[in-house]
Amino acid sequence: MSNTLRKEINTGAEEHDGETENNVKKPKKPKKRLFSQKQKDMASGYLFISPFYLLFAVFGVFPILFSFYLAFFRWDGLGEMEFVGLNNFNIIFNDPLFWKSLYNTIIIGLMGTAPQLIAALLLAFALNSVLIKYKSVFRLAVFLPYVTSIVAVAIIFSVIFSNQESGLVNSFLGVFGIDPITWTRSEWGAKVAISAMIFWRWVGYNTIIYLAGMQAIPNDLYEAAKIDGATLRQQIWHITIPMLKPFIIFTVFTATIGALQIFAEPHIFQGRGGRPEGISIVLYLYREAFGSNFFGTASATAIVLFFIIIVFSAANLLLVNRIGRSGKVGEK
Repeated sequence: MSNTLRKEINTGAEEHDGETENNVKKPKKPKKRLFSQKQKDMASGYLFISPFYLLFAVFGVFPILFSFYLAFFRWDGLGEMEFVGLNNFNIIFNDPLFWKSLYNTIIIGLMGTAPQLIAALLLAFALNSVLIKYKSVFRLAVFLPYVTSIVAVAIIFSVIFSNQESGLVNSFLGVFGIDPITWTRSEWGAKVAISAMIFWRWVGYNTIIYLAGMQAIPNDLYEAAKIDGATLRQQIWHITIPMLKPFIIFTVFTATIGALQIFAEPHIFQGRGGRPEGISIVLYLYREAFGSNFFGTASATAIVLFFIIIVFSAANLLLVNRIGRSGKVGEK
């Protein structure tokens, strides 16, 4: 083979390889995405939960902020708003009915909450005992008042604590020669009746919470305590209460806030607007806003109630923490 022929063959092969390389398409680089898959998943998640936050912002956050704003204005709900500074606070602090409502709220709260938590703890201990049969039936019976309508509860207790001599409680008191009590107009009668409603409705709720906490306590602790000769009271005080500390803190918080916000019980029991013997601070707020159209003083009352709840909740938290430290397991 001549040199010329070899050159032609090599030249043709190189041209063929060049054409092949040109015909092969180079892989395209992936386009940069505006959002990653993780960001898309996060956005879809926020989109699904956004209706709750939108409704909460409209019906929760905005009314709270507007109440703080409205507390410094005089407004009847229709006319123009007039800035009055701290005058609304001055009005309610000089109103004897405000202090009466605050006094009633604290007394009714103590009467309806403190015995309720103690009774709930004892009931939960009894339902957790191996000596009780048909526990599911008793648990349902205890919890049933909580799911009952609060309006229905107030109406039923209005019949029970009727002012008439033929009322259930007055009839019972008449057996012991006690004169009938006008429960809706009596200073302490109204407080007792309203406290009984609060006690009856919430004791089952707190019982179930305590019962759930007790079922998480190891039985070995109770068995060891029995072997050491611990009494039932000592078991409750040195084992049950310290181990239930988180549950007790939760119930104390909810009970305190609920007691300071009672409204339906006195409103229904004593009629629309209530009476001074049983009026609560929330009912006072309601009368100022929707009875007298003084939305400024009503908002000022709401702010005062807000800080009262903070103070009472903090005080109860300190008290519960102190009890928990003094009753640790193994302490004498």
